[in-house]
Amino acid sequence: MKALVVYESLFGNTHSIADSVAAGLRPHGEVRVVPVGDASADLVAWADLVVAGGPTHVHGLSRPKSREDGRARAARPDSTLALDPAASGAGLREWLDALATVRGTPAAAFDTRVSGPPLFTGRASGAIAKGLAKRGFRLVAEPESFLVDAQTVLVAGEAERAAAWGERLASPAPDAGHS
Repeated sequence: MKALVVYESLFGNTHSIADSVAAGLRPHGEVRVVPVGDASADLVAWADLVVAGGPTHVHGLSRPKSREDGRARAARPDSTLALDPAASGAGLREWLDALATVRGTPAAAFDTRVSGPPLFTGRASGAIAKGLAKRGFRLVAEPESFLVDAQTVLVAGEAERAAAWGERLASPAPDAGHS
């Protein structure tokens, strides 16, 4: 199996989760983890499985304005936030909009979001899954959320949970067959 994990990350949490998902996939084949800006059409065509994830901003997928606001928040003198090295450029929303149609390549979607009921926090993973399905991917798992606390720090155990989720994605009987 050849798996591609595509991520958008502002403060590094989604990047960490992408790496953990890849760790779960790695025993089953070759895995490439790339920021969304490096997720070329050639890489997508190379993959037998595409896993895409991003942070939840304002209840859904990030937008240029929400990314700009996040970068400004990290730049404040009193901020403890550090930007992910790949935090500039377009996000998953733009990548999905520009992505060519594929024919049934298995895929899964995840997000990072603040801990709490999705009704209050939102979930980017649902929009990511819809975008993947719209482009012809075959969803093999329900969209998944990994949690951060109010200080934008991954909740304990989430990296391990992401690795276990990656392992399940690689198994012969995926979580669920959705399309």
